[in-house]
Amino acid sequence: MHPRGGPVTPYGAVILDAEGLHLTPQEKTLFRAVRPFGFILFARNIDTPNQVRALCAELREAAGHDAVIMIDQEGGRVQRLHPPFWRDWPAPLDQVEQAGAGAAKAMYLRYRLIAAELNGLGIDSNCAPLVDVFGPATHFFLRNRCYGNDPHTVTQLGRAVADGLLDGGVLPIVKHIPGHGRAAADSHHDLPVVDASLKVLRESDFVPFRALCDLPMAMTAHVVYTELDDLPATTSARVMQVIRDEIGFDGLIMTDDISMKALKGGLCDLVRAALDAGCDVILHCNGTLDERQQVAEAAGAMSAVAQARAERTLAQRKSPDPVDISALTAQLETLTGGRRHG
Repeated sequence: MHPRGGPVTPYGAVILDAEGLHLTPQEKTLFRAVRPFGFILFARNIDTPNQVRALCAELREAAGHDAVIMIDQEGGRVQRLHPPFWRDWPAPLDQVEQAGAGAAKAMYLRYRLIAAELNGLGIDSNCAPLVDVFGPATHFFLRNRCYGNDPHTVTQLGRAVADGLLDGGVLPIVKHIPGHGRAAADSHHDLPVVDASLKVLRESDFVPFRALCDLPMAMTAHVVYTELDDLPATTSARVMQVIRDEIGFDGLIMTDDISMKALKGGLCDLVRAALDAGCDVILHCNGTLDERQQVAEAAGAMSAVAQARAERTLAQRKSPDPVDISALTAQLETLTGGRRHG
């Protein structure tokens, strides 16, 4: 219930994107009708700070509520904000290696600075920390986005990333639950299959997610774990049960992009399969207006359980703690051997 006692209108069980720097009239109409839980921004949506702030305001106005607005700002190959207005970041693994024994502090500072940039634009969620544990077979697309090959180190660094974001007023999204590190294929193009035993997964891949199960949101892995199911995690009720009951994650679970090539089938069928499996909200990116409409209609409104998780998530948004950005930058440069960022 709202504070005034009126009923809560459920959010649409989707996170959608926009085609350009401003919303089209057709997009505004769609978003008003759908009331998406949130939105995600890409490089095509980014020009100047004032433009991004205006777009965020447009998105929230069209959604009819204070929708969460997220972005992939990991650093390295996966960052949507670039110079001259924003810092250019090395790949996460490179930064970890630069900092050595000071890696946890460096990652906290890195993501506290990233959070300051995002918060200043009206972006209040980042698709990080990525706590997949890399190994010998980890695909190139993921390897240097990881923080390490030891689950306990990855856990420590993932917590530092999450704390940096939260202190900066930005909600973290832990990914890719329950672990993408053993995947030898790029799920943007192919369906990875992991044959590791459940014992091995429990002792390695699941460890960081179990330790970070208090974070507000998680993103699924489009990966098949043959010990659990022949379906990818995103559409597997068995894997979702493991995530909820064994790993213990009770926050909001969003799919990875439902249009990635790892998933086979029609968009609407995939939407229903993911929600039926136990996902709370569907992420759909890089589609046409008609595809976004189809996905939103197939997803419908959030279930009561998903809505409650969504409300808990949004309640964790807060104003950033005040910091001296130049001092944090200097600390990070000291930890990483004097390398400047941005």
